[in-house]
Amino acid sequence: MKKKIVAPKIKSHSLYEKVADVLDHARSSAYRAVNSAMVQAYWNIGKLIVEEEQKGKKRADYGKALLEDLAKNLTIKYGKGFTQTNLKYFRLFYVAFPIRHSVSDELSWTHYRHLLRVEKNDARQFYIDECIECNWSTRQLERQIDSFYYERILSSKNKTLARKDAKKKEIATSPEDLIKDPYVLEFLNVGEQSSIQEKELEGALIDKLQNFLLELGKGFSFVARQKRITSEHNHFYIDLVFYNYILKCFVLIDLKTDKLTHQDVGQMDFYVRYFEDQVKTKDDNPTIGIILCSEKDDAIVKYSVLQGSKKLFASKYKLYLPSENELKNELLREKQLIESEKKLLATKAKKKKNAKKVFCKNPKIAMKGKR
Repeated sequence: MKKKIVAPKIKSHSLYEKVADVLDHARSSAYRAVNSAMVQAYWNIGKLIVEEEQKGKKRADYGKALLEDLAKNLTIKYGKGFTQTNLKYFRLFYVAFPIRHSVSDELSWTHYRHLLRVEKNDARQFYIDECIECNWSTRQLERQIDSFYYERILSSKNKTLARKDAKKKEIATSPEDLIKDPYVLEFLNVGEQSSIQEKELEGALIDKLQNFLLELGKGFSFVARQKRITSEHNHFYIDLVFYNYILKCFVLIDLKTDKLTHQDVGQMDFYVRYFEDQVKTKDDNPTIGIILCSEKDDAIVKYSVLQGSKKLFASKYKLYLPSENELKNELLREKQLIESEKKLLATKAKKKKNAKKVFCKNPKIAMKGKR
């Protein structure tokens, strides 16, 4: 019988803990350095856009052409972090903070993205001060804004007690959590190159499914795309979120381009439970989760609903949600169309490349071309 190997216990203030502290400090410093440069760059980009749009006018003519062309050219050179939507955020950033010194390097770009949602200047400044003083993470800031922390403080007679209550609900942060900020990856253009094709396919399919579900017209109202939800240490993104006003419930849809796994089911279960706890109101019916998976010619559709509540919808949701066959056929049809288009484009590009090679190799053709 083999002896069981037991990992040694780490003593307090051990070498491991000291080294971990050094690494955590280094990672925090690296994040702050990148963040500072990123915030400054985005503010300057916003300033340049506003100045270009205004051109001496009191009011800017916010035409689409300028941002469309700029987004196209920047994306070609710097990657997908400079979409037209992001450029609009940079412009809003500068408009909200026209004085450079009012922008704090202690806050990340994601902090400012959340702060731009706050319309009142007093409320925005309050959240900035609280972020710096209490060292709020982006998740903490998002939570406080969504729970109307500023308004609760104003209306509270005992402001100290209200602050203490909010502090109890704060989520612990770590350097690792901060470094995972997706906007840092966009800024540095270090995305996973191996997964780009899969993401492009997934994005195209989501576009089609979103339109497909809305066209069904069975009570669907679009809520969000790539809806971010956060656990203790990670961010997750739900592909599509709808609200069905007939069923009076949220419908979550997650698309997988690979074969369905138990991890996918577990992840959807987490999404559903999160909405049940954090989003759903007492008047809403239980949340419905749909996982769409595709591998080659096989498509699997699964419905995941909480704690037997599927029984409540056994007769109802089949009347209003698309059937498994409808979803499966739509998924396969659109996937085949997208893949066919890609193959056609690849074939055209290959023919063009081969024709160019023949032209260069044949001296007679080349001489004619020169003439």
